[in-house]
Amino acid sequence: MKTYDLSSDSLRELNQALHDADITASEREWRVANPNGAHNIACGLNDAISVDIDGHAGYYCAGMNQKANVTVHGNVGVGVAENMMSGMVHVKGDASQSAGATAHGGLLVVDGNASARCGISMKGVDIVVKGNIGPMSAFMGQSGCLVVCGDAGEALGDSIYEAHIYVKGSVTSLGADCIEKEMRQEHLDEVSDLLKRAGVETDPAAFKRYGSARQLYNFKVDNASAY
Repeated sequence: MKTYDLSSDSLRELNQALHDADITASEREWRVANPNGAHNIACGLNDAISVDIDGHAGYYCAGMNQKANVTVHGNVGVGVAENMMSGMVHVKGDASQSAGATAHGGLLVVDGNASARCGISMKGVDIVVKGNIGPMSAFMGQSGCLVVCGDAGEALGDSIYEAHIYVKGSVTSLGADCIEKEMRQEHLDEVSDLLKRAGVETDPAAFKRYGSARQLYNFKVDNASAY
């Protein structure tokens, strides 16, 4: 395992080394010591390497991730796994705003709580939050799944497209065009698979499903005065 200590090594050197890693040799596993809330740790990774960050990370940790497995043993700032394409990002603590924003694929797991706009404009990513999420989560969510084992804040799924939302706890309010939907067997299977991948043991039948009412897809002349 290769180790970088950000109390003495530079963040630029770390990220360059991660991009230059020889995944056929002894550089598959990396450890980042003393991150001290630094921004942009392990961004834009393109190979199937494993990165353990021993502490809190700042903004955009593991942004644009492809193939890599990034674990943060602490909390993260704004935009963790933003625009992720594949791979897995696991936050052992809490996540600030916009976790998984615009992400196209992969799996984001947050062991604690996630703040506002979790999964905003998600485009295929799967997100599992073991705690609660803040307001405006999955705003304009296009595809992928957001699974919440706790409660959800205001305006959940506002202006949502075809992303799937599953919440075990209470929902403060639903956003525009977001409604509760029937949980069919296919949805129970989907939740069960995601919970298993995230290491969560709980009954999929305890979750409720939310999604688009599909009333905002087309212009309606009766609503012209609202535009």
